[in-house]
Amino acid sequence: MDTKKLDFMATLKETTEYGLKNVVSLLLMAVLYIVTVWIPYLNVGTTIGLYKGIVEISKGKILNPMILFDKQNFQNIGNFFLLVGIMLAAIGPAYLMGIIPGIVLGIAWGFAIFFLIDKGLSPIECLRTSYDATYGEKWTIFFLYLVVSVVCSILAFLFMRIPKVGWLFVLIIAVITVAILIALEAVLYKHFSAKAFPEDETIPEATDITE
Repeated sequence: MDTKKLDFMATLKETTEYGLKNVVSLLLMAVLYIVTVWIPYLNVGTTIGLYKGIVEISKGKILNPMILFDKQNFQNIGNFFLLVGIMLAAIGPAYLMGIIPGIVLGIAWGFAIFFLIDKGLSPIECLRTSYDATYGEKWTIFFLYLVVSVVCSILAFLFMRIPKVGWLFVLIIAVITVAILIALEAVLYKHFSAKAFPEDETIPEATDITE
């Protein structure tokens, strides 16, 4: 397995580049997901579609927001629920033992669903691959998410103080935050996918995923 480590600043820079490259698509997908995540059953397909979209971005492709509603999202629903069920069953007790063990295990398995969708691995293989790929890099991942979340929270707090229209700016920042986190997930998965599967061919240049 490739031992190349995450570079904190380079990852933030690449996240910005991925975000700007797909800014409109990311914002639209974020809005569509936020709107539909409350609809039973459909939210399963859109959640899987969200992961598929992140995988597509990680490969340098231009995101099509309508991937959220792709009928193929429901094809692997059994393994998806099995994987999520295993993760929740283990991460829950880990949190009961303390916040840190829960966070560590959550980060260690954080890319398992991507490996399920992208590589077609079994749920157990997905968990093992994600755990191995993130070994030694969990704190870097944690602080990347922390920095993005803190910066966006501070901006939301400042804009919230604007009379009358502050709530509108907070809503906009919330949507932008989701889009940034999606871009960050894509950059991180790109790194850990290459680390876990170094034999894969070089990721091609950006192309439309509808082609």
